[in-house]
Amino acid sequence: MAFQDKVELKLGDITQIEVDAIVNAANNDLILGGGVAGAIRRSAGPAVQEECNNIGTIPLGEAAVTGPGQLKVKYIIHAASMSLGSWATESNLRKAIRNSLLRAEEKGVKTLAFPAIGTGVAGFSIDKCAQVMFEIISDYFKGQSAIEKVYLVLYNEKTFNVFQDFYNNLVKNSQNKI
Repeated sequence: MAFQDKVELKLGDITQIEVDAIVNAANNDLILGGGVAGAIRRSAGPAVQEECNNIGTIPLGEAAVTGPGQLKVKYIIHAASMSLGSWATESNLRKAIRNSLLRAEEKGVKTLAFPAIGTGVAGFSIDKCAQVMFEIISDYFKGQSAIEKVYLVLYNEKTFNVFQDFYNNLVKNSQNKI
């Protein structure tokens, strides 16, 4: 199946999408503060933060799974791309995206939604984030995967447009290789 059949971009609120699991742009202490994590905390209720507290600190680049709280998903995958009060690095972002895909696979997730990890509170460049996310997701789908669809849910038009440009170039380049 082609990349464009596996990956879709959406403009909107990741807490409102109907998928098996969503990915949270998390700090490694799993404290649901601002940005995507704050939106998840507000929509999911206190149960998710309580579960995160029970998990505790995870290594940078790792991903932890919790229940959905009041969200209409099966799981929330917390991708630790930064320390609390710090910036995301490319290395941690790469590992966190890859580990999120692995956690989703372990849970039998068929549909997964990612935000633009690290581009809000963590200060990572939107352009570089798009490049890294498409690279990791594309590489992941080169192997066997039970994941059928990955949605990149982008919260504003500026971010959506940057991701759309990268996506269109990736699709065009893959068609030129056929």
